[in-house]
Amino acid sequence: MKFKNYSSEDYEAVCDFLIDMNRENQYHINWNWGRFEWMMEHPEFDKSLMNAIGLWTDGGKVVGAAIYDMYFGEAFVGVLPEYSSIYPELLDYAYRELKDENGLGIAICDDCADEINAAKASGFVISEQTETVMRLDLDKALSADLSDGLHYAQLDPVKEPYEFQWLLWQGFDHGTKKAEFEKREQIIPQDRPHLNPYLSVAVENTDSEKVAYCCLWYSDKTDYAYVEPVCTIPVDRGKGVAKAVIYEALNRARSLGAKKAYVLSDMPFYEKLGFRKDRHFSFYWKRGN
Repeated sequence: MKFKNYSSEDYEAVCDFLIDMNRENQYHINWNWGRFEWMMEHPEFDKSLMNAIGLWTDGGKVVGAAIYDMYFGEAFVGVLPEYSSIYPELLDYAYRELKDENGLGIAICDDCADEINAAKASGFVISEQTETVMRLDLDKALSADLSDGLHYAQLDPVKEPYEFQWLLWQGFDHGTKKAEFEKREQIIPQDRPHLNPYLSVAVENTDSEKVAYCCLWYSDKTDYAYVEPVCTIPVDRGKGVAKAVIYEALNRARSLGAKKAYVLSDMPFYEKLGFRKDRHFSFYWKRGN
């Protein structure tokens, strides 16, 4: 068993670890390879801190990891089931190296009694903060119609960074003025090595403007797709566009072999689409001095 700090050469090994960890059960599905890949190129992710990510390896294979979430203060801590004995060691490392001035919070599945007990023994205390993962089984095709004048289009964040970032800028309510967007946003192609453009789906109007977006992350090493992100520009909300683009992406993932889909959310919107609450996670905090 060896410890090492993360470097860019460890990227594939971490993705494989997250896939392995969620293979037998989905107690850690809130942290899956798709979320990791999405986060690594998110504009809020602080890349300057990456060396602080801790990895535990056995024979060169990653068997445990402590990964901060966007920036210090919240983190994921997980191990493969057969290495559960080192979980307290990971908790100790995460608190020492990944906390901020308020301490450290980690999300633990309510079904993971051993991890909960280990966290409590290490001084972590449950809080009111929670998160929920919802699931939709892809056992049948999904159907939703687009309004007249709208059609589906692929949107590649690497080849079309301006269009991609402009759509998300509007869709996540940063504003609708291009001058402000161009002033504040750096247009940088995003390096997402496992992104499949076929699952990066936008809705386009007759003026060739992108008005909605859904991206799915799917690997043939798994049986699930992960939804991240979804957005619709303000003027086109309430028209069923988001439902349609999500269903289109899910049908595409189904055609590639996905048996189910997960989304990190508890919004009633997803329940209306057929998603059901699958795993609930409570945050445990260990406050700073």
